[in-house]
Amino acid sequence: QVQLVESGGGLVQAGGSLRLSCAASGSVFSINVMGWYRQAPGKQRGLVARIFSSGSTNLADSVKGRFTISRDNAKNMVYLQMNSLKPEDTGVYYCAAGLRVEPNDYWGQGTQVTVSS
Repeated sequence: QVQLVESGGGLVQAGGSLRLSCAASGSVFSINVMGWYRQAPGKQRGLVARIFSSGSTNLADSVKGRFTISRDNAKNMVYLQMNSLKPEDTGVYYCAAGLRVEPNDYWGQGTQVTVSS
């Protein structure tokens, strides 16, 4: 089992920045990919960014050029740096981990990000 705990959410004005952190514990050696999902009010949860154990990353088109995902393997941490935030970035952000390609085997509890206009 893998446990994930997010931190770093909050309220920010449009154009501002936030950094989300996710601490992983447990059977972290089994994880191949970690990612961040976003669920906006009334919408389905969608993948924002993912990073593989190789270091390769993928970002959703809506956040390219503004968000960066990174990981610190020594600390079992994953980060989501969010710059130039927009009101449409508002939502609950979930850290997730996967054993294969999709980061959807383990989930954190979520952290709220609110971007005011």
